[in-house]
Amino acid sequence: QVQLVESGGGLVQAGGSLRLSCVASGDVSDILVMGWYRQAPGKEREMIATITLYDIVDYGKGMKGRFRITRENAKNTVYLQMNSLKPEDTAVYYCAAIRTTTTWGPGTQVTVSS
Repeated sequence: QVQLVESGGGLVQAGGSLRLSCVASGDVSDILVMGWYRQAPGKEREMIATITLYDIVDYGKGMKGRFRITRENAKNTVYLQMNSLKPEDTAVYYCAAIRTTTTWGPGTQVTVSS
């Protein structure tokens, strides 16, 4: 059993930046992969990026460049740095811990104004 809590979401103007954090607690052993996903209203959830315990990174389509995922294993924390934000980036952003099954955080709202 693992629990995830995201933070750092909020309202930002177009062109601005945000840094999201996700802290894992509980049974954090053997979490080999963590990731960030997002879901906008009326759209499917999409992968932003995943990162392994040993810093192998995979970015979703069109995500590499403006988004950067990092991980601090000692703190059981994963980050998402978001730059040059656009109104279409408005979505609920979710953290995930991936093993044989996926555990999701409750999500944090990111709203980008034009």
